[in-house]
Amino acid sequence: MTSITVTRKILAPVSVVFNTVADPSQFAQAISGDTTVEFLSENKLGVGTRFRQSRVLNDKKTTMEFEVTESVQNEQVRIINEAHGTLWDSIFIIVPSGQFSTLIIQMEAISKKLFPKLLLPIMMPLFIKKAVEKDLDDLKSFCEQKLF
Repeated sequence: MTSITVTRKILAPVSVVFNTVADPSQFAQAISGDTTVEFLSENKLGVGTRFRQSRVLNDKKTTMEFEVTESVQNEQVRIINEAHGTLWDSIFIIVPSGQFSTLIIQMEAISKKLFPKLLLPIMMPLFIKKAVEKDLDDLKSFCEQKLF
């Protein structure tokens, strides 16, 4: 198992940050990379929501399927997906702090295959953490722009 934690302080109420993280359509609008969402479940919010996200980054299209496994209003959202034999378990935690909200993402990668087990400790801090930081920077800007 390999993990990373990324934190951003956002000048927006907890409800704005939570709704952006918890709603796959809003999250897709917030991040860069020509992102689209296709729902695979009847529900589009909350536990049990399944969706496919397609995204173009560095001229490459990637498509992944996700499922919301936990959602506590204005507190946290847990989303999982599996790609290439690795389970990605991401928890978005939103903490109020005056007029700010602190958004923390804790991401764990659990692989059953040997090759990813060997590569993940190298890839997580070098590539994946940077991509998550970029997404949270985009999300921060998106949430803060909603206020102005």
